[in-house]
Amino acid sequence: MKKIIFYYITSMFIALLFVNCQEDSATFGEIYSPTNLQISYDIVGKNASNPYGDGSGLVNFTVSATNAISYKFEFGDGESKSVPSGIYQKRYNLNGVHTYNLTVVATGKGGVSTTKTIQVTVLSNFTDDEAIQFLTGGTSKNWYVSASELGHLGVGPNSNNSEQNYFAYYYMAQPWEKAASGDSSCLYNAVMTFSKVGNSLKYSQNNGGSTFFNKDYQSVAGGSVGYDYCYNYDASGEKNVSLSPSESVIMQNTDHLTQTRGTIMNFSDNGFMAYYVGSNSYEILSITNNRMKVRVIQGNNPALAWYLILTTVQPVQDPITDYTNLIWSDEFNVDGAPDSSKWSYDLGSGGWGNNEVQNYTNSSDNVVVQGGSLKITAKSQSSGGYTSARLKSENKFEFTYGKIEFRAKLPTGGGTWPALWLLGANYDTNTWPNCGEIDVMEHKGNNPNVIYATLHYPGHYGAGGISNNSLFPGVSTGFKVYKVLWTPNSIRFYVDNVLFHTFINNGSVPFNHDFFLIMNVAMGGTFGGTIDTSFSQSSMEVDYVRVYQ
Repeated sequence: MKKIIFYYITSMFIALLFVNCQEDSATFGEIYSPTNLQISYDIVGKNASNPYGDGSGLVNFTVSATNAISYKFEFGDGESKSVPSGIYQKRYNLNGVHTYNLTVVATGKGGVSTTKTIQVTVLSNFTDDEAIQFLTGGTSKNWYVSASELGHLGVGPNSNNSEQNYFAYYYMAQPWEKAASGDSSCLYNAVMTFSKVGNSLKYSQNNGGSTFFNKDYQSVAGGSVGYDYCYNYDASGEKNVSLSPSESVIMQNTDHLTQTRGTIMNFSDNGFMAYYVGSNSYEILSITNNRMKVRVIQGNNPALAWYLILTTVQPVQDPITDYTNLIWSDEFNVDGAPDSSKWSYDLGSGGWGNNEVQNYTNSSDNVVVQGGSLKITAKSQSSGGYTSARLKSENKFEFTYGKIEFRAKLPTGGGTWPALWLLGANYDTNTWPNCGEIDVMEHKGNNPNVIYATLHYPGHYGAGGISNNSLFPGVSTGFKVYKVLWTPNSIRFYVDNVLFHTFINNGSVPFNHDFFLIMNVAMGGTFGGTIDTSFSQSSMEVDYVRVYQ
């Protein structure tokens, strides 16, 4: 009986196996190897006078083969791309006339492939030598995520909305935000190195084998947690970097010359910068010797643009030092002129280096203590022009490091430019910007409720200051506390205890010596902008100024 059962089961198994094999064969079908692989191309701008094209480096490729279902292009410059249609426009970016070995792999049903290689000679005359110098220092330079800055990682729309498409409109990471969780802290470990090797730009990344992945790409690292996460993923290996002109939506903006540098970095071999979003082309928005801001389109969602701020000085997470010993203050409790033991004035006109139009006075029409606060009033004069006031603690109170608080209500009106700030006390012998400037608060009446905090020093002055801004509704309808926490390691800016800008302080910047306080309301100028023709007068009211150490 057991033998009968055994033979029955065995026979059934063989029959099922035979049926399954028949089904597999029917499903798989015949295997076809692509034949008659043809490659044609057109170099953009090629003519008798320009045999290698117009210098754009653009080449239009068309590939076909019998029985092919997909094509892979290996362009000969380190870049490769799968193109099912076989039609692709490629931009070669190496400056000058160069010949590239283009290889096309045509794949047929069943995975069988056919390969063909041709040579393409093309001219590219795009270059950005200054950017290469900034990136490499002429040889090699390391870059890090600027973790201490607001918006070191951010995301915004990649759209035709010119008011939103050039910055992280949707989200900006707070300083050291990703260090709060081990899930994403590896973002700050990435060391990105750019090197100049002959005429080539090279790139490598060392992140200790742990990469911060956008949730949509976690499968690349074999993950499945469902949110942005640090996965074990080796990002090392030298990549080639080619530069090309930007064709992003920003270039259509009226102000694109101030919003982007217009240079794209293209990384070979799946190269990326710190955060994996499935794309290998980064637009340089701005770059200096020690700071860079880039923009990259998310690979599977072209409606999103991600932003990274990078620095050449590796940030160190500084425990926030709070200063609690009040060493100096003015509560403005005595009506009349400001306390002359604490304040003096800057007087006169002359634009003050910013094309401002006001004349500063010490008249009670422009500056007075009244009702428990200091009032600095900018006024339109019937005879023409504007008057205002600028107070300073120079030679009366100067200090290094501390917590500084201004409680103030800001003026209104197009063209008003109130400011609460600090200037290096050695400016007379170490002229600005060498002396350093710390702008705790600046506000434009033409852009209500947006508060700016900025640092000016050599290489970062005027519009190039290290700055950030944020929206704080109600700055002209009520009092807010504008605070800076200035330590040997960092300078942090707050409005009503909301941190919105952080700067790494060290011995290479001029923020480690005595500064003094300044309060003023300017009119117009390069920052204040156009003055409303109906403007009559408006005041900045300061409830108190306090300094702690």
